[in-house]
Amino acid sequence: MVLASKYHPVLQQLGGYTFIAILVSVLHIGVTVIAAYGTDVGRDFRRALPGYVYRFPGDHAAHPEFRTEWWYYTGHLTSSNGRKFGFQLTFFRHALRPLPLRSKSSWSLHTLYFAHFAITDEEGDRYRFQEKVSRGALKMAGADPSDYHVWVEDWEARLQDATHRLKAGKEDMGIALALTADKAAVIHGRNGVSQKAEGEGYASHYYSLTSMQTKGTLFWQGRSYNVTGQAWMDHEFGSNQLRDYQVGWDWFSVQLENQTELMLYIIRHRNGRADPTSSGTLIYPDGSSEHLPLAAFQVEILGSWRSRKSGTNYPSGWRLKVQGRQLELKLIPTVKDQELTTKKSTLVNYWEGSVRVTGTHKNQDIRGQGYVELTGYDAAFRPDI
Repeated sequence: MVLASKYHPVLQQLGGYTFIAILVSVLHIGVTVIAAYGTDVGRDFRRALPGYVYRFPGDHAAHPEFRTEWWYYTGHLTSSNGRKFGFQLTFFRHALRPLPLRSKSSWSLHTLYFAHFAITDEEGDRYRFQEKVSRGALKMAGADPSDYHVWVEDWEARLQDATHRLKAGKEDMGIALALTADKAAVIHGRNGVSQKAEGEGYASHYYSLTSMQTKGTLFWQGRSYNVTGQAWMDHEFGSNQLRDYQVGWDWFSVQLENQTELMLYIIRHRNGRADPTSSGTLIYPDGSSEHLPLAAFQVEILGSWRSRKSGTNYPSGWRLKVQGRQLELKLIPTVKDQELTTKKSTLVNYWEGSVRVTGTHKNQDIRGQGYVELTGYDAAFRPDI
């Protein structure tokens, strides 16, 4: 959902602090990078401001004038023999230098790229994830600003003839998928920006493809499965988003059987308070949408789960209510343990997983599926690091 603070805590602070040091161990590169930038350099990045006009398919491609950007896919797949899987594939671009200050050398290190990939085996109650990190040099990783293509080594997402093509992993855990959107892109927020904190520019440009028909091959434990299903794509870009008093967020995406979709996010303060800029979007079957301010919805936590890997306590199970829309939903994880402990790339623990959805909509029973993302629950995740 939101950009920087899902990743290394240092990256979150790059917008607005007087001195920042980035220390990233880059696998397969053999080089350690230390880059220090002050607020003057930060001003050279474009900020997410009201009035942005989206243009598609052009806006699927990279926006190197902004500091941070991500492309994020989640989905639910069913094999030909009825086995159910969830998947997540995320590409993240973080610029170390603004465009005017970048060297033209092909060896120049001015951008870092991260990728996270996960599969949830709902039937087998198993979850695995993989991660990659690389630099925007010598074509080891990159994001094309003219045509949508983002890659980290041999993992990639690209647009070909209105079809999104995803490739990640290998024979023991991998995907090769083709996704086509049923609905036009949904713009989140107001006036072209999704506000994340009080103040000008503490925002992003954020849109989603909330219903994508998906087919292809999933590789799992040495077997290949022909799969079909439904996916969701988020794309977000900006330069300054979170404040130092914000520690994380809970993000929800829901796809209902009646072709209604819902996105909600709550950004949390250190004292547990929900930031007033937290919001959401309700998407109707015809593709139209409605902005939901914080006062328009409620999120109730139903339980908790403790990770054996990180020792982190996460919420587990939620009840969502949208005021005045006769929508009440219960979200339950398909697998309890869907935590990413990203020791090789972004060094942050977070939970991101598939959920089953039941509830009522306009006094009718409804079912669906979704994904939930939880950041900032790990004690190591602190904006002041």
